[in-house]
Amino acid sequence: MVAISKASIPRLGLGMAALGRPGYINLNRATTLGSAGNNNGARDVQFMQEKANQVLDEAFRLGMSWIDCARSYGLSEKFVGEYLRSRNISPDDAYVSSKWGYTYVADWNVSLPEGQPHEVKDHSVETFLRQLDETVECLGEYVRLYQIHSATFESGVLTNAKTLAALEECKLTKGWAIGLSVSSPKQGDVLREAMKIQMQSSTGDDEQPLFDSVQCTYNLLEQKAGDALLEAHNSGMSIIVKEGLANGRVLSNPLLLEACKRSDWKSVSEGREVTPDALALACILAQPFGLSVL
Repeated sequence: MVAISKASIPRLGLGMAALGRPGYINLNRATTLGSAGNNNGARDVQFMQEKANQVLDEAFRLGMSWIDCARSYGLSEKFVGEYLRSRNISPDDAYVSSKWGYTYVADWNVSLPEGQPHEVKDHSVETFLRQLDETVECLGEYVRLYQIHSATFESGVLTNAKTLAALEECKLTKGWAIGLSVSSPKQGDVLREAMKIQMQSSTGDDEQPLFDSVQCTYNLLEQKAGDALLEAHNSGMSIIVKEGLANGRVLSNPLLLEACKRSDWKSVSEGREVTPDALALACILAQPFGLSVL
């Protein structure tokens, strides 16, 4: 296995949102995991960990060594940490990113009564420090990138001096890259605001950007943040695209399905069938952002 540069995020990665907890928003989830009700043993922890291990085995077999977790993705950090150690995978041979800012509160239920959240958002410094310790316990030596989960203007995280100072301290003492994920229709505006935040360099001589990367929704159905992503790329930030398949919605898009039938694809696909997921991801990878895709 080829060692990965600490500075570079691989082109393709595996997001653990749908593998670290029993309930998630992906379409057709029951096709893979079976139907499940609450508290009946279906999709229990052991079952989900076995499914996660199967997918991780296949990812590493294919050379995909970047894994993206979050504190709110159920037991994703625990699953990944245990997997990497059980397979004796060196930290040099894996790129693990994770996120803080949401706390998983669904207690391993697939669904909850209407109005009850599966996760609770809090971007205070207290939550950051608590979840940082939890991430270190689960993933420790494997972490390369730590991200604010869903930074918004409303959460106040980009103006919270204590939280920003703690992020800076984490970057300087642990050597991790620091990033943010963005969501909502204002994700481009949030990204531009984040790009303005500076920190002292490790030498103390000058300032440098606090955020090394951004994780942003971009797919065939949602491209509003495109201009902001190009600006971020040009400024030196690493660009990560999340929801590249729109949680499965693009896979049934009539225009995409029709495009897959074009006969001229065979000239660039070595005769292989072009599938909707491959074409959707290829369209994203062709963007000028120099991006990585989950």
